[in-house]
Amino acid sequence: MEHKSIKSERGATHYWINRNMDDNARCIVFTHGLTANHMMFEKQVDYFSNKYTVITWDVPLHGESRPYTNFSYENTAIELKSILDAENIKQVILVGMSMGGYPSQEFAIQCPGKVSAFIALDTTPLGLSYYSALDRWWLKQVEPMAKWFTDKMLRNSMAKSVSKTQYAYDMMLKMLEPLSKAEIIEQMGIAYGRVFDRKESIHFDFPVLILLGEYDKTGKVKQYCEAWSKKEGYPLHIIKDAAHFSNADNYDDVNKEISNFICGL
Repeated sequence: MEHKSIKSERGATHYWINRNMDDNARCIVFTHGLTANHMMFEKQVDYFSNKYTVITWDVPLHGESRPYTNFSYENTAIELKSILDAENIKQVILVGMSMGGYPSQEFAIQCPGKVSAFIALDTTPLGLSYYSALDRWWLKQVEPMAKWFTDKMLRNSMAKSVSKTQYAYDMMLKMLEPLSKAEIIEQMGIAYGRVFDRKESIHFDFPVLILLGEYDKTGKVKQYCEAWSKKEGYPLHIIKDAAHFSNADNYDDVNKEISNFICGL
């Protein structure tokens, strides 16, 4: 993977690209979850790079894309468009994991003609209609609640809550390692605080697949995914033996699901 970056007045956004030599190869953009970084898709990069052009990136405010001012999901989508413009990539398949689903959906809203499909990986829909007032209140409590944890307890509890396998647990800790406790909490507060910027629900006309870990106990992700699938008619597939970090817990099945979905486009 070649490491590059683009710059805006808000900060530098770092990304990694493995360009397939076949000019007709599709491009997959993998977008990571909260407090994580591009390493989250290690097993997907290994699997898909021989057939596709693959891009991973550190979402603004995360990983090497720090510092970053004026974070919003609308702005993250603008940065992603700049990456694709710099690489002269016209069409993409989006894979968004957890928080990574929000920059992906925002990009699809801003640039629908550039999106071939979206894989929603243990993530939830934009739009207030899915979330009760109580749901929104609880999201606002995540940041102050996290402050009560010791540094070690916070990291271990976060890694344990999203994983079922040792590999997923260790990978989450590895991604958290460069961050201070204050930075982890800052990311939580800002990222959760901007989830409801977009009030209206969105229906995408391109194919959408929702993937959900069988043991995903993060918040109400399971309920939101089921409601999203029912309302919009998007297929929902369950990843066996996986928690919230399903693409690490059971990367074989996630890779096969994504591969089969793309082949069917």
